[in-house]
Amino acid sequence: MSADCVTPTATGRRPRELTGRMVLICLVSFFAVVGGVNAVMIKAAVSTFGGVETENSYQAGLAFTGQIVASRVQDALHWRVDAKVLPNATTTLIELTVTDDGGLPPNGLQAAGLLVHPTDKRADRALSFEEQGPGKFRGHAEAAHGQWILDIELSRSGGHLFRSRNRVFLP
Repeated sequence: MSADCVTPTATGRRPRELTGRMVLICLVSFFAVVGGVNAVMIKAAVSTFGGVETENSYQAGLAFTGQIVASRVQDALHWRVDAKVLPNATTTLIELTVTDDGGLPPNGLQAAGLLVHPTDKRADRALSFEEQGPGKFRGHAEAAHGQWILDIELSRSGGHLFRSRNRVFLP
């Protein structure tokens, strides 16, 4: 095509030619934008979720049989454990009351706990429980509002006797 055959636009200028250089610039620009967006998304994904729930799934599978036995031993105790969750502006207070099948509090217990965030392991909060009397414990932790899993463990002389995991909502 000669330059004489090109019709000028309404402004009197000739339209731009589509050259090999322009196609190369458009193609490289397109893939640079796609690569940049992918880099931002990868950084956001890696920094917001660690991705590891179980460090060693094989060992966790082997420990499952032990957990079944422990749950049967726990059921045989016939304990009643009541947890009262009381959120306030700065911390979350948890009160535990433990009674056996006769309604009496078991002696010599230690309580430990954890507020587990359902989607982000890094947000988990340890609970420090203090004994208020036989079978009565009070603990606190800093936790944001939303859904949490309250994980409670009761033990005596280092031996675990009771474990409970319940979903709670903190307003």
